[in-house]
Amino acid sequence: MNETMTHMPSTVLTGVSIRTSNLRESGPEAQIPLLWERYFAGGLQQQPSLKNPHVLYALYTDYESDVNGDYTLLLGHEVEPRLAGETSLNTAATATTPDAAYIKFTSKRGPVQRVVPELWQDIWAYFQNSDAERAYTGDFERYDLRGFDPADAVVDIFVAVKEKH
Repeated sequence: MNETMTHMPSTVLTGVSIRTSNLRESGPEAQIPLLWERYFAGGLQQQPSLKNPHVLYALYTDYESDVNGDYTLLLGHEVEPRLAGETSLNTAATATTPDAAYIKFTSKRGPVQRVVPELWQDIWAYFQNSDAERAYTGDFERYDLRGFDPADAVVDIFVAVKEKH
């Protein structure tokens, strides 16, 4: 795992979303795999209103509390703020990534269904032993779909952190 501090501006996203928790996702009621299926079946990446259709975000937002609480996960793409929610998909949801300080974590190369959960495990361990404190305002995975191979991927995860004053 490699990590770097960065600052990212807010970005308005439109896509499909669910409300879930890490506990729910670790059992038979897991919804995230179904959300991914819904995203790929919906053709959202073909919508003409997208700013960068090749960049897919998996935004974790609206945290109830911390790593143990409920959160919303939105899979989607960047749109102009004035066009948010104006896709032809009737399932479209909108959310905004926070303008914030982030620690960017980069996964190892490998199958996405393995490297992403492994990286999240590493991230949770990192924050148990770090001076940095998660903000729980919005975190996201970012995928470049140009030439994307789910069997051989490297993924960046941006975790919002509280800024020290």
